[in-house]
Amino acid sequence: MAKTGSGERKAYIITGPTSGIGYRTALELAKHGTVVLVGRNQGKLDDVQKTVERAGRHAVAVVCDVSDLASVRRAAAEIIALGLPLAGLVNNAGLLEMRATKNAQGWDTAFATNHLGPFVLTEALMPHLPDGANVVFLCSAVEDPERKPAVVAGFRGGRYISAEASARGEWKPGGSTQPGADAYATSKQCNLATVMAFARETPRLRFNAVEPGFSPATGLSRDANVFLRLLGKYVLGLLAPFIKYWSTPARAAKVVTNALLNESGETGVYYDERGQSMLGSTQVHDPKFQDRVVAETRALLSTVLT
Repeated sequence: MAKTGSGERKAYIITGPTSGIGYRTALELAKHGTVVLVGRNQGKLDDVQKTVERAGRHAVAVVCDVSDLASVRRAAAEIIALGLPLAGLVNNAGLLEMRATKNAQGWDTAFATNHLGPFVLTEALMPHLPDGANVVFLCSAVEDPERKPAVVAGFRGGRYISAEASARGEWKPGGSTQPGADAYATSKQCNLATVMAFARETPRLRFNAVEPGFSPATGLSRDANVFLRLLGKYVLGLLAPFIKYWSTPARAAKVVTNALLNESGETGVYYDERGQSMLGSTQVHDPKFQDRVVAETRALLSTVLT
């Protein structure tokens, strides 16, 4: 188990730090220690690192495609080899696909990016985090079929059948008619179930979740057309602070940072876009469901040779 000396600069890991909420959170975390930037694109990582360093702070870049489990394992080994006093992890990277694709293992890319990759990274780094360290997963209320704003937006909640079915891109019938919605909601359902199960399994660490609110200025759907991306960034993004359940990357970054630096000892908490505790779906709060998701995820991952 890792220990962090009081005189050392703490290091905080964040995935998906090159845009949106991840970018803003990386800049916030850099105020408190070294930020370990984990992302797919070396050039974009370098740009964020330079931005951090121009402010007189410290950053390290680690290239990793979170959808590729072999890449995740290599990145985890690289992070550990840095020898930094690791103090926390933010699983921020996420993807909403308009059309289903497959990852390097032949599994659904959205499910791999949003659930499997963060799961592998977290389990690889947990032994190297000090007692009391916080691990934060960015989740989404669209996993809850009773969440009215999500239903209005076309989501029908998480559609989990099993980890294997999700990896194949198969979801419980009766879901959304919108492409990618069931994959996204189900992966976020698994994120939240994982947080709750890990919080019970490993009490020496703190596992919490954040619902960052709808931030139209993020790069969540990278295959959306140019018009929709510009609309989200320059029009809807300006309206976000004035609409219930909406947020901005800067505001969400503060909630995520507060959750990661929280020294209260809280674990298994789900924070909303204002930093207040909230409830997820009835299903995801069932310990039996949480344990099933984790057990089936581990069984699925054990089949992958890297």
